Amino acid sequence: MACCGPANASHCISTSPARTAEGVPVNRQQVLELSPIDSLRSEHQRELLAKLKPERLDKGKVLFRKGDQDRHHVYVLDGTVELVDDTGKVARRIEGGSADARFPLAHVKPRTLTARAASPVELIRVDSDMLDLMLTWDQTGSYQVEELESDAPEDGDWMTRLLQTRAFHRIPPANIQALFMRMEEVRAEPDQVIVRQGDEGDYFYIITEGRCEVARSQGGRQIRLATLGPGDSFGEEALISGAERNATVTMKSRGRLMRLSKGDFDALLKEPLLQKLDYEQALARVARDGARFIDVRLPDEYRQGHLRGAENVPLIILRTRVDDLDPKRSYILYCDTGRRSSAGAFLLGERGFDVHILEGGLGQVPPAAIEGNEAVA
Repeated sequence: MACCGPANASHCISTSPARTAEGVPVNRQQVLELSPIDSLRSEHQRELLAKLKPERLDKGKVLFRKGDQDRHHVYVLDGTVELVDDTGKVARRIEGGSADARFPLAHVKPRTLTARAASPVELIRVDSDMLDLMLTWDQTGSYQVEELESDAPEDGDWMTRLLQTRAFHRIPPANIQALFMRMEEVRAEPDQVIVRQGDEGDYFYIITEGRCEVARSQGGRQIRLATLGPGDSFGEEALISGAERNATVTMKSRGRLMRLSKGDFDALLKEPLLQKLDYEQALARVARDGARFIDVRLPDEYRQGHLRGAENVPLIILRTRVDDLDPKRSYILYCDTGRRSSAGAFLLGERGFDVHILEGGLGQVPPAAIEGNEAVA
């Protein structure tokens, strides 16, 4: 057994050749060292490996062309790929197995270079949306543990407590009234599972009576994360990001909960807290108000290409960095797709920050505004 890379030193997985969706062996360890795959939990690494379909291309074949808007992370495993500019000049050569090959090829979208096989090559294309969902699922779970911890008294006034949170100060009064009208009550018994890890998100919950336990299955073990009581809420992460539930919530006593459907949650809670800006609007906020860009992706992703002047605060540690942020300053969060930045913006919005999301993520930014290893000279 070998570890799956530095980000997952505690999660080990077999290094024997993996069988892909087409039955073709792929070097498991080589794939697990690719960025940001090396940051996934072992269960997601296994799921991703099972879906891979390695390609073998002859010399001279094109992997993708400049201007393409494909939704894939493309990695070369064996052979040499040339990245070619408009004039036909070779900007870079990437050899399978090298340090540069750990990263997706020319990943700025739309593609700023054409990738061409300089020799027979073996490559994989990883679905970017699937990878982003997995990254979001893994990274939101890390701070949600602390977010859910509560020592509220059993007989707390849940409605008053909810209205006193800073998040509700930013929600229009009409929305708050509609929210309470559209909530439905659920009565629960001891040991009843309210949400299950791995399921799709369908409701946002608020506990009005009783106690719940939050636990996550990891490496075959059940890890207790938190105990919740009246006034505590859960379930928003999956609704915001579109990822699976990242923990199981089970009643520890007889109780009651109020729940809000995903559609109502989006309209009444999510939209008021998640404000979007296009790139030009974001630049105007930076110039006018001194707003700052925050890149919530992983450090390796940030180094490959990011907005000039952006600070890297990965979603996985954002909650622990909240106290380092200036509450008087505006922040604009971004990632590749908007999933991770939405989760981060909701987190900051709950704490009263003036926060916006860069609509469309890096894919909507002119290549000339991006700096890093994949930046255009």
